Amino acid sequence: MTRTTMTSLCAAALLAMTTVACSNSNDRADEAAREAERAAERATEAARDAGEEAREAGREAGRAIERAAEATATAGRDAAAAAGAAIETADVKLALTADARVDASRIDVDTDQGKKTITLKGKVGTPAQKALAGDIAEAKAPGYTIKNDLTVDR
Repeated sequence: MTRTTMTSLCAAALLAMTTVACSNSNDRADEAAREAERAAERATEAARDAGEEAREAGREAGRAIERAAEATATAGRDAAAAAGAAIETADVKLALTADARVDASRIDVDTDQGKKTITLKGKVGTPAQKALAGDIAEAKAPGYTIKNDLTVDR
């Protein structure tokens, strides 16, 4: 073999190896591109799922806020009713205590704000004190029904 033939054969072998290597590189590049595309699809799907989960969490948080707001409003109304009942109770008890004609030391005053009712319980010394206590309660709590459950201690 001559030098020229040998050089030509080497060049042909080198060209064949380069072609195979390029072909393998192209195949690997194509496979890598397909794998990257599959990974991108999985990432897109995961992002979609995460977005839906975030939206649902946001909706649940909104519902929880609504429930908390309603509970707060209810508690506020209950507190206002309790405060109103306490004021009525104190007003009636103070008026009974201030009137020297009634011994209010054994009179309990209970107020039901929802039913707009004041109940007098306990004992007084005479039927006149029982009647007077009822009259005082009516005067101090207009718009309330007075339930006079006082007993006369004989």
